[in-house]
Amino acid sequence: MAKSYWLINSNRSEVKRFMKNDKSIDGVFEYMFIDTGKIVGGLENKPPVMTNTVSVEIDLAREIYERLLSKGWRKIEKVWT
Repeated sequence: MAKSYWLINSNRSEVKRFMKNDKSIDGVFEYMFIDTGKIVGGLENKPPVMTNTVSVEIDLAREIYERLLSKGWRKIEKVWT
């Protein structure tokens, strides 16, 4: 499984997961999945409920990641199983 990178918003209600594609579709490898999830209960108690997934090119994913960081989102490690 590909390594994932997580961000959480400032009020701890939403997360974003960035994960590089590790499977080829028509020979294309260079894109990332960006998943959006809502936190229910508590961050340590249950995994977030994933509500949306998009795939974007690597460069666009980097721009989105940096833009979210500049808007107050923070990097986190996955703490649930």
